[in-house]
Amino acid sequence: MKFFCLMLSFMIVAVCNGQATSPKQDPFVVVLGTLQDGGSPHMGCQKDCCKVIDPNKKVVSLGLIDPVSKKKFLFEATPDFVAQTKALNSLLPSSSEKTPDGIFITHAHMGHYAGLMFLGREAMNSKAVPVYAMPKMKNFLENNGPWSQLVTLNNIRINPLSEGKWENISPSLKVKAILVPHRDEFSETVGFIIEGPQKKLLFIPDIDKWEKWKTDIVSLIKQVDHALIDGTFYSAAEVGNRNIAEIPHPLVQESMQLFDTLPAKEKEKIMFIHFNHTNPLLNEQSEEAKLVKSKGFRIAEMNFRIKL
Repeated sequence: MKFFCLMLSFMIVAVCNGQATSPKQDPFVVVLGTLQDGGSPHMGCQKDCCKVIDPNKKVVSLGLIDPVSKKKFLFEATPDFVAQTKALNSLLPSSSEKTPDGIFITHAHMGHYAGLMFLGREAMNSKAVPVYAMPKMKNFLENNGPWSQLVTLNNIRINPLSEGKWENISPSLKVKAILVPHRDEFSETVGFIIEGPQKKLLFIPDIDKWEKWKTDIVSLIKQVDHALIDGTFYSAAEVGNRNIAEIPHPLVQESMQLFDTLPAKEKEKIMFIHFNHTNPLLNEQSEEAKLVKSKGFRIAEMNFRIKL
């Protein structure tokens, strides 16, 4: 009895100090999309991978929920924005807001910001939805139509981000942008670190090659609890008649080799995401998917939840 009272007392103190929450109150990330910008079926693709329309396949996106503050956030505004926003809302039915409390954009490639159009006059005609963007991304949205109309009509309100600066988005959650090398034709490209009360998550859906980055990805993975990283192509063989130099990404084969010497605990943190429609990892029964899992890595799947 004394032991029970002691444990109950400890739990009460921990909760009061903000050190623990009920499992139902824990903030969490949910995978709302795993595909590369073009989605699947992919425009012009006649291969077997695009012969069947799978409504569960969506362009890469994460949802972030804080049940205590009743806040919900979206990472990326994809062409699947409407369905992904609906999915996000269903995870927090206690919120009356139909739009996210914030949308974080990594860069100005079509799969990552084009969904903002659904907030415009032709669709929802939303009011001041917060969009978090880096300086060049902010400038791109403000000075190029039709995105600039979203700003002038107050459909969106751009909240500027600075590299390496934490943004407190709820009492339990904060987000930090980190610059990564990518094809920056219209804006810079960033990944995000999302920090909750107990854990940190790294999200880098797009990057050129790990060796081009000034940051050591291996060291960074050791500083977080989960790492959702660019797995666009499993191998160069997928690209076919396109010049892979024009669309550089770290091949999954290359990443596995880079991370091969990591302890099993560190490998388990790594989850590949942002798959091209040709990527065999989209088929969990493929030999490639089985190999990735046998080596201790994970493959992002729709609706997968990660507590923070």
